[in-house]
Amino acid sequence: MSNSIRLETFNDQPKSWKDQIPKLSKFEDFKTIDWLNDNLQSNKRKVLLSNTNKTSFKWLNLYRSLQTYVILTAVGITIGFVAASLNIVTEYLSNIRTGYCSSHFYLNKSFCCWGELEESKCSNWVEYSQFAPLNYTMFILISLVLSFTASSLVLNYAPFAAGSGISEIKCIVSGFTLSGFLSTWTFLMKSIGLPLAIASGLSVGKEGPSVHYAVCVGSIISKLFLQGFPNKQKDNTTGKSRTSSSLTFKNILVASSAAGVAVAFGSPMGGVLFSIEEISNMFKLSTMWESYYCSLVAVFVLKLMNPFRTGQVVMFEVTYDRDWHFFEIPFFIILGVFGGIYGIIISKYNIKMVSFRKKFLGEHALKEVLILAGITSIISYFNDFLKMDMTEGMQILYEECSDIFENHKICHLANNYQIFNTLLTLALATLIRMILIVFTYGCKVPAGIFVPSMACGATFGRALGILVQLWHKHNSSSKLFTTGCLADDTKCITPGTYAFLGAASALSGITHLTVTVVVIMFELTGALKYIIPTMITVAVTKIINDNYGKGGIADQMIEFNGLPFIDPHEDHDFFDHVVDDAMTLKTVSLLEKGLTYKQISVFIADTNFQTLPIIESLQKPIIKGIIGRDELITVIQKNQLLKNIELDTPCHFSSTDSDSMDVINFTNYINPAPITVKLGTPLETVLDLFHKLGPKCILIEQDGLLKGVITRKDILRYEYYLHNVVSGHNEDSEVLKFTNDELIWEYLQNFENGLKEKFYKVWGKVSSRGRYTQLERDE
Repeated sequence: MSNSIRLETFNDQPKSWKDQIPKLSKFEDFKTIDWLNDNLQSNKRKVLLSNTNKTSFKWLNLYRSLQTYVILTAVGITIGFVAASLNIVTEYLSNIRTGYCSSHFYLNKSFCCWGELEESKCSNWVEYSQFAPLNYTMFILISLVLSFTASSLVLNYAPFAAGSGISEIKCIVSGFTLSGFLSTWTFLMKSIGLPLAIASGLSVGKEGPSVHYAVCVGSIISKLFLQGFPNKQKDNTTGKSRTSSSLTFKNILVASSAAGVAVAFGSPMGGVLFSIEEISNMFKLSTMWESYYCSLVAVFVLKLMNPFRTGQVVMFEVTYDRDWHFFEIPFFIILGVFGGIYGIIISKYNIKMVSFRKKFLGEHALKEVLILAGITSIISYFNDFLKMDMTEGMQILYEECSDIFENHKICHLANNYQIFNTLLTLALATLIRMILIVFTYGCKVPAGIFVPSMACGATFGRALGILVQLWHKHNSSSKLFTTGCLADDTKCITPGTYAFLGAASALSGITHLTVTVVVIMFELTGALKYIIPTMITVAVTKIINDNYGKGGIADQMIEFNGLPFIDPHEDHDFFDHVVDDAMTLKTVSLLEKGLTYKQISVFIADTNFQTLPIIESLQKPIIKGIIGRDELITVIQKNQLLKNIELDTPCHFSSTDSDSMDVINFTNYINPAPITVKLGTPLETVLDLFHKLGPKCILIEQDGLLKGVITRKDILRYEYYLHNVVSGHNEDSEVLKFTNDELIWEYLQNFENGLKEKFYKVWGKVSSRGRYTQLERDE
């Protein structure tokens, strides 16, 4: 029936190569998508229909063109509605940690105090008690309840809803699928858990999870629209049939990811650039337009719903009237240096924390979230910029100190004590937030890292801006300042712009994005005059990250977790190697003739091979085409409905005897011209074929004879083999050697046991004293 059942992947690797690279076990969770086959089947049906019925063909083309906009509009509207709803819920839950609205309990603080000149003196918003320690206790307890609920929902109903999701989405768009990752349950738990996690005070953001739930929306809606219509084809990501369309499933995912970023930042063009720079490996002009249209619809709906009742689509949107000065460029460079260092440090230590979490905290995920929420709330209560919601804090940090905005103490810098107190608050907020991000990002709640990083950059930038402002105040007559500022201009320096640029540098440092960050920040301010400072800051961050960093956090998590993704923009270890080194030497193949229904049925039941080459014979393996497992099952099921099939019924994979009732013929489901390359083809060329065409596998031939098969996973395995085994580099061992995980875990366990013993002793004394007092009363 087959050439061979056993697979041998590399010519020269040791037999225990999988044991030497344990991270490759993740590969089995992902299934390869055949984007090329989808396009071929769609074009094939289009040609058949155009040759048989011209009128139907015209109507079908019209339907497809309209269907594209119908699907994208539905996706955009849903994403915009969900984003607006989550903004409202998040702000309300964040506010109830400190108090409630006495007039209408369902209103958040800003709505409750609507019309008040100073929100801090709002009479309708009241704290839980006049007793400060009780308010502190309520703050901690509500934070714990919110985090507990978020983590419980994720762990019990949709484990894939934890984390950011951007790394997995990049893998899916590149040609793989992860069952359940884009399901309805994942969408629901991501949407419900996200505001709970953010409101609990954990150092997590909504931007990464926004991309995940947006792509879930795109996947769910595409299934609704692309089913129940003639000319169905197989959806490789879901296993269900869907109708062929000019809008492919891949395009929907990319457009949805763009809309997710667009609603998170209120930046349609930023969303499009994010999908180009971060998500899609091969971006087409048609995909750019689809991403732009979907983002535009989503942001329009968000603007229409006006969740903050201020006309802003995000809370930290701000406008600057003053221009920047050339003498500020060195300070912009300092902000860029901070962003680069921030990205390197946070990525490095967060990876180590993720390694520790995978080894020891897998069974303690809920306990870990509660501990993190408890520590965060205990510390954050005494720092203004840690206590409030991060987006609300950034709104304050970005603002200019004007007659309109003079309420917050960040603008009250009349004496040395106020200056020192403000700078210390900002410095502690930056340092503590960085530590909390390292430990929190990756725990079992919906968690993004964009906004926490921006918050770190904003507090650092505002502190630097205040220092520059003070320098100018005490040296206003210096030639350095007189060239750019008027002598009597006390507001020559705007500290809010430094906070804005610091946020941009930190965002670029953690994501390794450049153009996307510049455009997002521009759309947040609407000020063309600050594009050059933003570009300078991001450029410095980029230079530092390129020379000393290892890329964005999403790419590092892909590599660390061993997800099947090959970045087409980077150099690879297999640059000088050929396809012979990485291909599968022995493959399962189907003979053109000579197989029976029983053999095919046994093969389907006992194996899980998805794509099968068809050859002429074992002695002369001339390639006749390929067929997928799903197509085999479809043909057999159709024949079972029409007639009773005998076990010895012949199965043919050629046009011969196609009209015979005694033969099961698979001809119409065969791809007779699969993509093939010759032995000796460079792996770089093979990789380009996978990126640009999207086939599930490529056949290796010599003089028309089948020599082997190669898939994306084979290339990835070979690169890991070269990097980790041949070169002797083992990142996992480095992490273990550096962090001494076992010693840390032992210390934490001893610390926990000690706390338990003390608690039980105190509880025993209290309970025994209570019993003794009761006995005294009885006597």
